[in-house]
Amino acid sequence: MSDVMPPPLTIVQPGRGREGNLGSIGVVFKLWGQDTGGAVSIVEHPFPVGALVPPHLHTREDEYSIVTEGEIGFRSGDREVVLGPGGYITKPRGELHAMWNAGKVPARMIEVISPAGFEGFFRDMADLVAGGPPPTDKMAALAADYGLQFGNAEWLPDIIARYGLNPPSGAQ
Repeated sequence: MSDVMPPPLTIVQPGRGREGNLGSIGVVFKLWGQDTGGAVSIVEHPFPVGALVPPHLHTREDEYSIVTEGEIGFRSGDREVVLGPGGYITKPRGELHAMWNAGKVPARMIEVISPAGFEGFFRDMADLVAGGPPPTDKMAALAADYGLQFGNAEWLPDIIARYGLNPPSGAQ
């Protein structure tokens, strides 16, 4: 018998979880790192019509996305795809990627983050956005704290035009 205690059983009922606004998309927290012994965290992201998450990369974690509603476009490295409900995609750490609502109705996806920890960025960002449009220096400091890097991508203006997106300020 092992002396290692498993993390506590965590139950999140449908439609439950702390909700926040990240600016262009939302976040609903489902499983935190402390719920999984640090292995993974899970959030849901609602994507309003026209929403764009600008190009960025993670230095500490990989992300795995599952589209549950609508259509979400993904660009990771030089690969681009639009996925509908039931579609899965991996977004490896260190690779520039972006996501957007590729349809004419709201969309939603589940995000599995491994290892856990980046859910703290979403929490802190939602808190920052709740106070109004956050200053650029505070956003940059928050991103740096979590190993998040934003990048310029020559393909972004084409995606914005093709899908009629509403990019956050500074994302064009």
